[in-house]
Amino acid sequence: MKTRYIIAALAALTGLVSCDKFLDTMPDNRAEVDTKAKVRALLTSGYPTANYLTLNEYMSDNVDNIGDDNPGTERFFDQLYSWQDVTELGIHNDGPDSFWGKSWLCIAHANQGLDAIYQLTGTTSIAQHAEIAARGFGPEMAEALLIRAYNHFMLVNEFCLHYNKETSGTDLGIPYMEMVEQELNPKYDRGNVAEVYAKIERDLELALQYVSDAYYSVPKYHFNTRAAYAFAARFYLFYEKWDKAAEYASKCVGSQPASVLRNWEALGKLERDWDVISYAFVNSSENANLLMLTSYSSFGYYFCYPGISKYSHDSYLAFTETQYARQIWSTTSGYDAGQNYYLRPAWYNGSTYDLVSTMKIPYMFEYTDPVARIGYSHAVCPAFTTDEALLTRAEAKVMQHLYDEATADINTYIHSIVKRSVFSTDLTTEQIVDFYSNMAYWAWNAPTLKKKLNPAFNIGADGGIQESMLQCILNLKRLDNHSQGLRWYDVKRYGIEIHRRTMEPDPKAGTYDAALKPVRSDDILTVNDPRRAMQLPQEVLTAGMEPNPRAVGKPAEIVLREREFPAENL
Repeated sequence: MKTRYIIAALAALTGLVSCDKFLDTMPDNRAEVDTKAKVRALLTSGYPTANYLTLNEYMSDNVDNIGDDNPGTERFFDQLYSWQDVTELGIHNDGPDSFWGKSWLCIAHANQGLDAIYQLTGTTSIAQHAEIAARGFGPEMAEALLIRAYNHFMLVNEFCLHYNKETSGTDLGIPYMEMVEQELNPKYDRGNVAEVYAKIERDLELALQYVSDAYYSVPKYHFNTRAAYAFAARFYLFYEKWDKAAEYASKCVGSQPASVLRNWEALGKLERDWDVISYAFVNSSENANLLMLTSYSSFGYYFCYPGISKYSHDSYLAFTETQYARQIWSTTSGYDAGQNYYLRPAWYNGSTYDLVSTMKIPYMFEYTDPVARIGYSHAVCPAFTTDEALLTRAEAKVMQHLYDEATADINTYIHSIVKRSVFSTDLTTEQIVDFYSNMAYWAWNAPTLKKKLNPAFNIGADGGIQESMLQCILNLKRLDNHSQGLRWYDVKRYGIEIHRRTMEPDPKAGTYDAALKPVRSDDILTVNDPRRAMQLPQEVLTAGMEPNPRAVGKPAEIVLREREFPAENL
């Protein structure tokens, strides 16, 4: 079926544009969920089938413009890269409209699951959680609350300014849906970011009392206990509640975190093939992977393979800021620095593309018609990992001024990714501070690992112990989360400015040097730039929801396109 991309669930939740078939059916015409088994089955639909990977990587500082005349782009990517409001409706499963709609659909399933639990237990709200648990529905209630909290958490971090104690009481939030929608055209106030965070905390803390792995046949595709702890750790880190972030990160990684981190040594011994390594990276049997999310997405093709060649994580970025840069455990920078990792990234270099890829996210294609070679693209990504949880704990420890404890976590992480033959000793806090305090701050044409941090919370003086320790952890997180979309949230949390650079071939480059060099800075995402909050989808704005503030200028043109979409998207 060829049709405009319209999400019925989005219309049910926010009174947006809809299609005739949906308007012929009232929202409460749903399948009856009248048994525990049906509640569990319903909650399997509470995990989003659209992801944030493409949005976040192309908005982050992990990409450059590798040539003005490069044809390898589309308007959608031009807009993401330039932090423009995305106006290409119905084109990409990786677009903000898809992520918004699928997230709300998950929230609707969670609320419907809770409503069924109330009916089955004779209760009326989560305030009666003890009675719900006594009647045997505690784990189901916990999963529904975790789904609801997680999807609101991702929406507020994508479409709003980041939480901070100074301004979040007035910064625009998102509606927090707590019940099954019964009206056809409901209208919602966005509220503020602080209100959303408070409700997420309420749902999360209640869920953590009852979360269980007992009934999951495939735990890593659900909010299992350790995934819930990892979610809590990330949430409290973003919420600036450092003690709770550290507490839940510790519950996630346990007393011997080295034993649950990703086995980079084993990955490094695999055949250096994108499919082989990426499939191993997202394998649910990997200890580090805590919650796996599957989605309709072409991200693996766009970003991890040079499918979009104009904007990429190019060799200049890799040699100066990420995989091939001199790190704290290195003695050199350049191509040899990549040998310090158990898994060396792949470098694709040609006349129209330049990409250094970590080969993490596979590109999976489902053929609906093998003869015509048409179908749907898929991606699998770990939403939470033990590696992230450990670095979350290190960051939270730094914010509590527990520097040596943070250093211990830093050493544990580094020893998991770097060959023992290269780095076998432990760093001291003094060595970390010395390395980063003596490093120049990043400039667009003189980049380093160290970017100026401008968070709303206090991190001490530039070059001081706290700021230097944070520089180290943010650098490690950038390496760890590369291709997983999380760098964008650190950019937002720490007010890191981004320059949009245009690159050109470097005629002086040797065989093992960066092939490009920057020639121009085109734009800057400043500390308080309103574009740090992605604009709500155009459909949502058309329906009357308040837009995110933008600088005064000419409204962007809205472009509607048609393409094939899975029936479940309609």
